[in-house]
Amino acid sequence: MEQIRELKPEIVWGIFEAITRVPRPSKKEGKIQAFIEEFAVRHELECRRDAKGNLVVVRPASPGREGEPALILQSHMDMVCEKDADIRIDFEQDPIEAYVDGEWVRARGTTLGADCGIGMAFQMAVLIDKELQVPQIEALFTVDEEQGLTGAMNLGEGMLTGSRMINLDSEDEGEIFIGCAGGIDTIATMRYVLEENVQPGDFQYFSVCVSGLHGGHSGDDIEKGFANSNKLLNRVLWNLSRVCGLRLARFDGGNLRNAIPREAEAVVAIPSAEVEQAEELFRELADAIAAEFSLTEPGLKIVFEPVSEVPERFLPVDTQRRLLDLLYAVPHGVMAMSRAIPGLVETSTNLASVKMPDEGAIVITTSQRSSVESAKRDIADRVGAVFALAGAEVYHTDGYPGWKPNPDSPLVRQAAAIYREMFGNDPKIKAIHAGLECGLFLTRYPKLDIISTGPTLRGVHSPAERVEIASVAKVWDYLKRLVEQC
Repeated sequence: MEQIRELKPEIVWGIFEAITRVPRPSKKEGKIQAFIEEFAVRHELECRRDAKGNLVVVRPASPGREGEPALILQSHMDMVCEKDADIRIDFEQDPIEAYVDGEWVRARGTTLGADCGIGMAFQMAVLIDKELQVPQIEALFTVDEEQGLTGAMNLGEGMLTGSRMINLDSEDEGEIFIGCAGGIDTIATMRYVLEENVQPGDFQYFSVCVSGLHGGHSGDDIEKGFANSNKLLNRVLWNLSRVCGLRLARFDGGNLRNAIPREAEAVVAIPSAEVEQAEELFRELADAIAAEFSLTEPGLKIVFEPVSEVPERFLPVDTQRRLLDLLYAVPHGVMAMSRAIPGLVETSTNLASVKMPDEGAIVITTSQRSSVESAKRDIADRVGAVFALAGAEVYHTDGYPGWKPNPDSPLVRQAAAIYREMFGNDPKIKAIHAGLECGLFLTRYPKLDIISTGPTLRGVHSPAERVEIASVAKVWDYLKRLVEQC
């Protein structure tokens, strides 16, 4: 079987394979920071580090280009850590098992980390490719992009001197991105006192599980009609609770704020006399939901089965009712399409996770995005109002700004001209609904001229994540021309 390091260009794929062996969850980037710093030492390159842990590795200008402004290449160090339910991995200790699958590179049962590991590989290849004739290169590697963009928010003073930046966190070859949505998280906490178990023998105990969904990136994939496991599970529970004396012991769905949840499970008790009626209703619901999502979610599974372990405690009846009503009412998905850019999602919200981390607390995490700042605030307030109606405590994060498109910038024009000259067709100049760090860099360096580009990735933020091999080679050729001519 063909090995990743044997793919072309070898300089990029060799670095990428090494990156996949380095654990790098968000907020725990110590191992990948050490990897980059050791890389800089080995190649005798300057490496700057700020208090937040962001790194800048500097390649000196080639002879004759010393007087030119530095060119910044940027990606983030951390990766989304998602896995299939049957996969055992410690993302803080274990490497990703990446492999070649036809025209793609993917991972066995986990996210691949090509977002943004392949961007890091491009940066590091530019830093050491001796054939390139370049201005000074400042390769910026940020921390914690996936869980709050706190690295970009807290970029240290004096880390950058360049006036142009190429962000390498995009996911479609042939497209140059010049704008993105801003985002904010809205988090609810419901407090309660657990009730003791109902009398054994009067009830039977079941697991209700939703699995097999696509999931995906809550920015890039939100308009594709993929199902939300939290929504589907709650729909089943809400309907069951209206016809039988269902009692809820546990609800666990989703993991990451920026991923559409793929799996969710609840443990419930049902009065023995009502089990047959509940099973019949469940079959009706499962068949109806499967028919609704037959085209977008062919792998959907909804399972209702007995459990041997009897729960010790349950949610109070009033808390259960408020939780199920809340999850039914809270919006999820596309709220508005852009009027300025056809086909672009303007505003969306993602019901990301429902967790019971401690006795007496349910934590519900949602994430809102919009390319219009006022609309971002509005949808966050709308979600918060639903939470408040259910009696939950509501918390909004600080959020991050969008990146306003500037299609007439010198870097955009030059990048488009180079692409046209190399490949004989115009690149697509686009904005993206996903969040990039570029808007945050502009708050610190308002005169930066920025574009974003990258190879073709699919299934990002899910175990279906993969990167197209041919597009990596094409982007590498394009990036080499960009850094030499910009």
